[in-house]
Amino acid sequence: MGISTEGWLTRIEDELKDNILGFWMEHTLDKANGGFVGEIDNRMNVVAGAEKSLVLNARILWTFASAYRIYGTAEYLAMAERAYDYLTRYFTDEEYGGFFWMVDEHGVPSQPKKQIYGLAFAIYALAEFHHATGRSDALRQAIDLFRAVEKYGYDPLNKGYIEALSREWQMTDNLSLSSKDMNEKKSMNTHLHVLEGYTGLYRVWKSDELGASLAELIETMLEHIVDADGRHFHLFLDDEWHVKSESISFGHDIEGSWLLVEAAEVLGDEALLQRVRKVALSMAEAVLAEGMDEDGGIWNEADLSGFIDKSHESRDWWPQAEAMVGFYNAYQLTGDPRFLQAAENSWTFTDKYIIDHKLGEWYWGVDEALQPLARAPKVSAWKCPYHNSRACFEMIGRLAATSPIKESK
Repeated sequence: MGISTEGWLTRIEDELKDNILGFWMEHTLDKANGGFVGEIDNRMNVVAGAEKSLVLNARILWTFASAYRIYGTAEYLAMAERAYDYLTRYFTDEEYGGFFWMVDEHGVPSQPKKQIYGLAFAIYALAEFHHATGRSDALRQAIDLFRAVEKYGYDPLNKGYIEALSREWQMTDNLSLSSKDMNEKKSMNTHLHVLEGYTGLYRVWKSDELGASLAELIETMLEHIVDADGRHFHLFLDDEWHVKSESISFGHDIEGSWLLVEAAEVLGDEALLQRVRKVALSMAEAVLAEGMDEDGGIWNEADLSGFIDKSHESRDWWPQAEAMVGFYNAYQLTGDPRFLQAAENSWTFTDKYIIDHKLGEWYWGVDEALQPLARAPKVSAWKCPYHNSRACFEMIGRLAATSPIKESK
């Protein structure tokens, strides 16, 4: 297609090492309070007093553990160890177990609830840190968190996982991840990242109990969270799986398409893998047809009809990263050049508009006029080195493959 494999591989690896990992090593260490700063604005000013989120710190740990596992670089290990030490020292709830959702700049719990989404990322990060270093304490902590999620967050009546619990693991009305999310009992987002965390843990701890939970989670997502046409995820649901939302998230659809395939592959269930591949390709087709603009950018959301109000929509960094991987995954499954072209287009759009070639890292997103969002942070509770670094890790590995893998008939 338009980009040579070798050239693409080189460009992505340079982006990963120099512009993403290098940025986080140079700019984000909190030398006064330990760990990492909670927020940096788009002008590179550290925001005083910003909370530190479980999501940000777990994603930093996952990113640099992965980088160390792949490259064996001492600086990446030092970053991973710094993240691990801060996470376990300040986020661990010594009294009730689990991890706090937020701490303040000094490490004092500020939002002590148990958000299953956050715990899933902690499992993901701890499992990857063990994978990279062999640290048995990290594996033990990941297993303990998995069992806590199963004990307190699992819905034994309807299956799946509720959004959040109080610090003491009791039912709470404070369910949502952020002000942008609905306050419902269950969400696609939490299930997607529990899937991700359990997949990462199963790579290094192939227990029967985890395997059973992972298999059931895949089945549950196929039955309740993927829509009847197999093209999109439902975003918010009640505890009995009644759909409560009317939006399509193109970024989550294309991200979920490849994460479901990865989970079934790691699980090793061939029958389930065949089912998941069909859904993954259907979702990739839908995002390509409905969510990708002519310039290669992925829009964030649409309504159920597929209509996108472009005057009020931005194109954020993370759907672009996930689109590149998701489309390339679809290409590997089918050999269809349309998906390869879509992956290349995602990268070209990202390189031109989303990557900050001057200050480093990626912009939060661009507006309809393709200008960087003026007030969106460069680092925050949600702006982390995870979607973009993982896209680079994935593409580096996938581009090294010799040829597409045809889907089994």
